[in-house]
Amino acid sequence: MQDIELINLWKSYSQKLDDSLALNRKNAEDLTKIKVQSLLASMKPLKLFTLLVGILWVIFVDSLLIVLFPFASPFFLVSAAIQVLLTKLAIGIYLYQLILIQQVDISEPIIKTQDTLARLTASTLWVTRLLFLQLPVWTTFYLTTRLVENGTGAFYLVQSAITLAFTILAIWLFRNINYANRDKQWFRLVFEGKEWSPVMKSMELLNQIEAYKTGTH
Repeated sequence: MQDIELINLWKSYSQKLDDSLALNRKNAEDLTKIKVQSLLASMKPLKLFTLLVGILWVIFVDSLLIVLFPFASPFFLVSAAIQVLLTKLAIGIYLYQLILIQQVDISEPIIKTQDTLARLTASTLWVTRLLFLQLPVWTTFYLTTRLVENGTGAFYLVQSAITLAFTILAIWLFRNINYANRDKQWFRLVFEGKEWSPVMKSMELLNQIEAYKTGTH
């Protein structure tokens, strides 16, 4: 009789322990989701500010292109057109990111939030790539036909060296800005801050919850 009572008591204790662990796991998951939502929300002010500045810049450059088109230097027109096109693409990505952040719902499964974080990560990498592609045109927009025609050897040498260096740097960054290089020092220098850190921290938190749920942590 005592053995049966002990077994029942152990089963009861085991059930209470399982219930307590399940409750703790659920609370930990809910708290993590709230923290992730807070981290992502912290990105919104900077993205909204960047978006506003970008829109104002596009309006300004587009106005210049329209006003100066009949008599501006071809170098300026082409450089400004490339720059403003890339900026417009970046604005589109920032809008997409703000929509993603707004759609984050802590009541959804973790895998849904992880998918959103993956999209934020990929779009952040792409917008940075596009913005760095602007580097070469910042070395050519001030050139004029007269300056090029009457330039000295020293001018051609310096100008070519600067434009080539910026072009190589832009291409190198475009090719090497990817998730695989996230732990490299130069990558951290480029991405440290509100544009990147909250996403990485959020991914880390969700991965910890997943590991805890599967018993691999």
